[in-house]
Amino acid sequence: MKILLPILVGLFSLTAAFANAQDDPAEVAIGERLFLETRFAEFFARNSQGDVNRPLAAGDPTVETTDTPDGPLAGPFAGLSINCRSCHLVDEQLALDSQGLPVFDEGGIRTYADFARRSPVPEREDGATRTPRNSPALVNASLARRAGVTFHFDGEFPTLATLVRETLTGRNYGWLPSERKQAVAQIVRVVRKDDGSGELAHEFGGPYARVLRGTDERIPEELRLPKHLRIDVVKASDDKILRAVAKLIAIYVEQLEFATDDSGAFTGSPFDLFLLRNALPRQPKKGETALAYSRRLSAALDDVPSPRFVSDVDGPYGLHDQAFEFGPDELAGLRIFLREPEADDPPDATGVGNCVACHPAPFFTDFLLHNTGVSQVEYDGVHGGGAFAALEIPTEAERMQDPEAFLPATAKHPSGTGRFRAAAVPGQPELTDLGVWNVLGNKDFKDAQSRVRKLLAKSLTTKVARKQLLDASIARFKTPGLRDLGHSGPYMHNGEFDTLDSVVDLYVTTSALQRAGELRNGASQLADIRVASGDVPLLAAFLRSLNEDYD
Repeated sequence: MKILLPILVGLFSLTAAFANAQDDPAEVAIGERLFLETRFAEFFARNSQGDVNRPLAAGDPTVETTDTPDGPLAGPFAGLSINCRSCHLVDEQLALDSQGLPVFDEGGIRTYADFARRSPVPEREDGATRTPRNSPALVNASLARRAGVTFHFDGEFPTLATLVRETLTGRNYGWLPSERKQAVAQIVRVVRKDDGSGELAHEFGGPYARVLRGTDERIPEELRLPKHLRIDVVKASDDKILRAVAKLIAIYVEQLEFATDDSGAFTGSPFDLFLLRNALPRQPKKGETALAYSRRLSAALDDVPSPRFVSDVDGPYGLHDQAFEFGPDELAGLRIFLREPEADDPPDATGVGNCVACHPAPFFTDFLLHNTGVSQVEYDGVHGGGAFAALEIPTEAERMQDPEAFLPATAKHPSGTGRFRAAAVPGQPELTDLGVWNVLGNKDFKDAQSRVRKLLAKSLTTKVARKQLLDASIARFKTPGLRDLGHSGPYMHNGEFDTLDSVVDLYVTTSALQRAGELRNGASQLADIRVASGDVPLLAAFLRSLNEDYD
């Protein structure tokens, strides 16, 4: 289901949000309320003088502005503290001109992502001011997949509810790893003691205790939770309250999807309209893999000698600063995107994107784990060519002997350095991001192990012994989907790339490194990418044709 939120201009509007939320099931609406809740944060707990209904005298500086690559914008949650929406925005930064048209040179729509290269976090004693990675978009993030769902770039969380629980009680909300008990206590305190005086309560059914219990006649029918999701927060344990909150937020996020028709085929982009207009296959058949479907689509294109293109008169876009079109350039880019290497290709062949090896249609992701060279390019850009290849990475035995020296901080190991889940910076060659390496075999993430091992095994083109899997996990990250990229930049896990052309250029660079044997643990699929400089704008044009007006 696609949630249609109101267009908000600069400021946060709960009243308008609720007007649209009335069309949603109660659990989705209440999940959105909790997604917007700012009082779970450590900053609020520390500055509210023990009264969860008391407005802050001054807000968390972290949310005073919204970071963008071009400079800060006024933050929609200024005067408050951090919430889920702070890093997963939609239309809070969409500005309109005097005629009510979008202004694209600042802000704009997001598909539940932010604008920062690495998202800001509240300042604490550990000195961190940023997350180590770019904020992922949440639209389509929960799609079912054959190998199983995982969340975050390194598959740390096996379920969305787990991700929510750990986020609410973790560093993004200002809580240090050693403060989990305090974090849970604050969430429970807000839920139990909310008196219904806040704006969220006014728009979403009243005090949390009343709404979550679900039986009070004063609750509007559209906000009355189904019985299996109700909880009496006066009698329930702290852990049950935390889990109930996380489950509702997860339900809200799970239904954030791009537009589809009754058959399940996507409908929102010029690419989707091009397929429909030319009677081309729009989705896999029952039992057909995404890769097999992509190959079938590629073959079907050859049977359309005179394609019917899509032009701006078929749109136009309302929320993108581009024409709504799928023309000859986009088609040429699609052909490159779909083309795989062939045995009789000459050594200097070009126009071979091999993109479907990891980004098969129609979701444009295989949901697996690959090393596309981003960490190496970032690290070598800071420390010099060849530095990443020479970086000393501990063995599994060395890591197990002293986990805090190498792995991210957790409640069990609060002093973890996280040195291999960090941005590369000058003067600190010990810092880099090894992606899945931080999760695989890490006993603090025990619930993720089975699924991550399965995903990693499926991602490898050759069979690797179990004891060699850790080395094979170095610098691997989840493959992102490619729909509506115009609303989720900057790109890659480090947010280093501002344009789609620059992302394609990255693959030109890293594919050459892979062929030369100079990319450490690089994805084997990279070697088959043969893209010339003239192919780059065509591929970028096709990727832009996957944009849609998600609102």
